Amino acid sequence: MRLHRVASGIAVGILAPAVLLATPSFATTAAPTAATAPAASSSADEPDADDLRVAIARILADPASGRRVTREANALLDANDPEAMRAWLETGYRIGQAEDDRVAIARILADPSTSPALRGAANAALDANTPQALRHFLEVGRYQVA
Repeated sequence: MRLHRVASGIAVGILAPAVLLATPSFATTAAPTAATAPAASSSADEPDADDLRVAIARILADPASGRRVTREANALLDANDPEAMRAWLETGYRIGQAEDDRVAIARILADPSTSPALRGAANAALDANTPQALRHFLEVGRYQVA
């Protein structure tokens, strides 16, 4: 994992509120002029490239991120393609996370000290084969069974 990316993401997260709260308020009673009115654009809801990089850096900083997610996130940050980053955050991240979750469940099943009840719950999650079922088992289900 590239620590300089994680460190920059953390720094952005820490400094952003300070910068935003230090700016003067632009509340006025007069109608906004053309100079102060924000430009209307069709992509107002779309995050810009910096927002995408920060979102990916946060995913990299998460200790629960598996190998595939980490590998894909680093490749996206290296390529610096906003469209590819946006597409990965919308769909690719869930696919990579599901694969990493399957690997984590397989490791639980490979452990000889795993109880029969935990094996049954792990196999049920793998049989469901949905990203939600896999994530739920790893975050909640395995602790409920144990």
